[in-house]
Amino acid sequence: MRSHVTWYPQTVTSITKAAEADLTIEQLAAEVAMSVRNIRNHHSRGLLPPPEVRARVGYYNAEHVARLRLVQDLQADGFNLASIERLLSGSDALASRLLGLRHAVTAPFEPETPEIVTAEELAERFGEVSRRDAERAVKLKLLVALGDDRFEVPSPALLDAAEQVMEMGVSLHAALAVVERVKRDCDSISRAFTKLFLAELWGPFEREGQPEERWDQLIDFVQGLRPIASEALLALFKQAMTTELEGAFGKVIEHQSKRK
Repeated sequence: MRSHVTWYPQTVTSITKAAEADLTIEQLAAEVAMSVRNIRNHHSRGLLPPPEVRARVGYYNAEHVARLRLVQDLQADGFNLASIERLLSGSDALASRLLGLRHAVTAPFEPETPEIVTAEELAERFGEVSRRDAERAVKLKLLVALGDDRFEVPSPALLDAAEQVMEMGVSLHAALAVVERVKRDCDSISRAFTKLFLAELWGPFEREGQPEERWDQLIDFVQGLRPIASEALLALFKQAMTTELEGAFGKVIEHQSKRK
């Protein structure tokens, strides 16, 4: 599934001026980059309203363009045609709002640009790596094997951090073990915030019958939840890290003082 979708509400503002005029099925196909055969198939399934027929020629308008683009977005987001039929049996507005909600949920925080590196480049940065550690790095999605000794690095910042701690003298094996532990903890924290959203925001919204006027507010809440969760997590981590370091180094200092 895509991590980002374009939200097409039922409006002509996102449609080109060419689509505002009446379009034949061939012109419609060109406008939305879809084959005539697929357009006819969507029409037969009820995904597309019938055209206005004049002199035995069907003409399509901006609403048809918006509907087809919505279908394309839903397909690109992983929905099959049967699911799209069920969604559109309600209204374009409902499907668009669901896409808007999904976009708010799946849009990345501050997206990093993945990098492509070779096995040789990794060896230069990290030295000789055991097979077990290499497999763990792939399992943790620090690296994605592309074949031909090439790898995608989804988060260059995370790989840079691993390189920096190794320069301090920490082994890659130990660093990966910590990353694995932190990932498990992050998964648990993420589930906690997700349950909070479902229980406190989505639950009441659904029980109230999903009032139309609250959809935009709900999407805004989702968009705001992740940065709030990140800030809360970082604040708590800073406090916990300070407490742990103070305790650990306090014991080190005490032990050193007794050695004199």
